[in-house]
Amino acid sequence: MGVVVDPAVPPEVAGMLRANAPLLSRIKAGWVPPAEVAPARRRTPSSALLLAATPVVIALMAVLLASRYAAAGFVLLGTYVFIVLVKIASMSEVAEDDHRPQERAVYEQARWFDGRYLLPEDFDPEAAAVLARAQRAIGTVLRSHVNAEGLLDDARNATMLPAQEWEIARLLAKLSALRLEHRDLLARGIAPEVAAVIEPLERALAGSEAAVVARVEALERYAGHVAEAERAYHARSQIEELRARLPRYEELLAESGADKLAVPEIDRLSQDADVLERTLRRSVKSAHEAFRYLES
Repeated sequence: MGVVVDPAVPPEVAGMLRANAPLLSRIKAGWVPPAEVAPARRRTPSSALLLAATPVVIALMAVLLASRYAAAGFVLLGTYVFIVLVKIASMSEVAEDDHRPQERAVYEQARWFDGRYLLPEDFDPEAAAVLARAQRAIGTVLRSHVNAEGLLDDARNATMLPAQEWEIARLLAKLSALRLEHRDLLARGIAPEVAAVIEPLERALAGSEAAVVARVEALERYAGHVAEAERAYHARSQIEELRARLPRYEELLAESGADKLAVPEIDRLSQDADVLERTLRRSVKSAHEAFRYLES
């Protein structure tokens, strides 16, 4: 389960948020990206200049080491190595700085759309399991061929199902937060005078969870009808493919003198195709009815 985003958030921003779950977790924990580094701080010796100077430095160092100025050669070597190390360190700093604009962009969007996205840590294990059920059901519908082919109301599915996912996620996140507070309260111990108040609160939590689960079960029923329609759709396609090949089989059977033996089996293809067509229509009709139930 990744980041769940309000479908009203612009698609490009929603994509950025979904792709940066770890960074969003750090932002939620209070992390702030560092300010941009001034260009002056990034200036280091040019790589090309260092590369060009290397043969000269090596030649000069060899001459000095072979002369009575060997100590100066070692000083030159140490100075050059130091410059190279400084350059490597500055390149690492620049490489790290290259990530800062992206981090800053995510940070700004996260602040602007605060409350319009939810992270995995916003859900306790029970809520996460319920949300995963909803997401599986929604994925079954949106990835189906019957939806892509327009046998379902694909336009309404594309808008209503993400809205259902967000509403379910939003309620589950609230439920998770209240359950955590409730468990912390119980862990500290409850005075007898407070016990009478606790029971109605627990019933409220249980009732809210049951209502959300009922929504998810409605989605699962819808997905079940879509899955049945999907199976019929694929089976019908295979039967139609076989029916298209029938003339070649009939020709072969007639030429071989075995046509009388196989006619009943071939005729059954047409019957199976008709049955699958009715099954597909019935399944699509059931899916439409389940969809209308989701809207109520």
